[in-house]
Amino acid sequence: MQSIPGLELYEPSDLLVLGVGNILWADEGFGVRAVEAFHAAYKLPEKSKIADGGTLGMYLLEIVGSAKDLLLFDCADLHEEPGTLRLLTGDEVKYWSATKISPHQTGMNEILALAELQGHAPERIAVVAVQPKVLQDYGGSLTPECEAALEKAVELGLGVLKDWGYDVQKRAPGEAVPALGDASLNKHDYEASRPSEEEAPREGDVRFFPDFK
Repeated sequence: MQSIPGLELYEPSDLLVLGVGNILWADEGFGVRAVEAFHAAYKLPEKSKIADGGTLGMYLLEIVGSAKDLLLFDCADLHEEPGTLRLLTGDEVKYWSATKISPHQTGMNEILALAELQGHAPERIAVVAVQPKVLQDYGGSLTPECEAALEKAVELGLGVLKDWGYDVQKRAPGEAVPALGDASLNKHDYEASRPSEEEAPREGDVRFFPDFK
């Protein structure tokens, strides 16, 4: 029987490492870039999955509900300086999941609540969250503060998985790493091909802004 591409994502797993966010809105893309960096650096054991959840929202319900343990990368309003990282567990996860810091943010609270109602919520959940600096910058990259936090975020996630007993292996230098999504959206290619601000103003076309003076 021929397998359907991507179907393996929905098979039961011991562990799911997931990054969510929107790479089109500056620091809101932190979770996606963090899971991408984790995937580039480390290899998970068997019966584990790693995924770029992007802005799929409720479409993530099945993959989240099929995992025993969930490690999530995202941004959150931590009331801290931009670029500050925090590891959230237990009741802190419930507080984070109920908080939306922008109109574009994926509502993980609905996903986790529905998974629990269905009796399929992950047994253990940890969130590596960063305090964003800028969200309303359409097409913008991560700010320097959040960019600088990527490496530490990956190491925080690694520490969680080791504490949970997972045998995570560092990738060999030069090892080929399959993309988590369309290759054109990986951080290097996406940013290298971005038009300049002069060619594509991210604040909109000033010709269509009314003059309120």
